[in-house]
Amino acid sequence: MLLTEAQRTEFDRDGYLFLPDVFSAAEAALLRAEAQRVFALEREEVWRESSGAARTAFAAQTYSEPFRRLGLHPRLVEPVMQLLDGPVYLHQYKVNAKAAFDGDVWQWHQDYGTWARDDDMPEPRAMNIALFLDDVTAVNGPLMFIPRSHRQGVYEAGHDLETTSYPLWTLDRATVTRLAEEGGIVAPTGPAGSLLMFHCNLVHASPPNISPWGRTIVYLSLCHVDNHIRRFKRPEWVAHRDFAPIQPLPDDCLAELVAGQAAE
Repeated sequence: MLLTEAQRTEFDRDGYLFLPDVFSAAEAALLRAEAQRVFALEREEVWRESSGAARTAFAAQTYSEPFRRLGLHPRLVEPVMQLLDGPVYLHQYKVNAKAAFDGDVWQWHQDYGTWARDDDMPEPRAMNIALFLDDVTAVNGPLMFIPRSHRQGVYEAGHDLETTSYPLWTLDRATVTRLAEEGGIVAPTGPAGSLLMFHCNLVHASPPNISPWGRTIVYLSLCHVDNHIRRFKRPEWVAHRDFAPIQPLPDDCLAELVAGQAAE
């Protein structure tokens, strides 16, 4: 799957691109059921909220066949290769939950700020592509972006080790306020199967989910192979160390699993 010139222009201008209905309802349902199985596992890669609800499952591609295939899916990998102008490797893989009533906040941050400070990634030649496994609405903790905030590089940040179970390099209120006054805030919403692509310097966050509807989003953080990390202080399941270029699977790699389930 390749982007049009108009889509590339929109991404460069705003720092993100929303693509609805890229994966079928059946593909999303397969992955949604698998996410619930993964969240129930007692593994060090599965982080939880203070309530005990799942927050993030790291490196799910290493212990789940559906998520392994998703990490190699051409609809995710090829548009990122197009934007980064070359082969990519998988820097990070997260299945993020916002449990009904208990999904906690993700503070305002830039992903590259963390990758540069913690992993010594040389340049912001990396980005995220996210797949909605549930319908994402205005009330169940959608991802929020400050459009065009990727254009000014990396901002000063503090290392927040207390607000949530996951440590994060976060921006202060004055910086967020200034950027929001310049670019506004958007929260792309849409049905399960939709994609979000966003620049690694784009400032983003998500609010708590106090609704009765959970939502799960899978994030692939892909990096140009020439730009791989140089520091290895974080666990390998958080910041991967296999820098081999991804070789995408056929487009029907998930549809095969869907068909297999239907035949059982």
